[in-house]
Amino acid sequence: MAESKIKIRLLKSTIGVPLKVKKVIFALGLTRPNSEVIHPASPSIMGMVAKTRHMIEVTEI
Repeated sequence: MAESKIKIRLLKSTIGVPLKVKKVIFALGLTRPNSEVIHPASPSIMGMVAKTRHMIEVTEI
């Protein structure tokens, strides 16, 4: 069976954000506000999503 995927969209700018959170945002592949990426819903990606929940929007595909 195929692995589920999620689409992640950055809602806020990373200006003034702590460096740890900024690195997680960039590790997800998000570079600027309103940029979107698609990732598999693996435990490591879901952990990154949980850490930056206040800055992103997540939808299941």
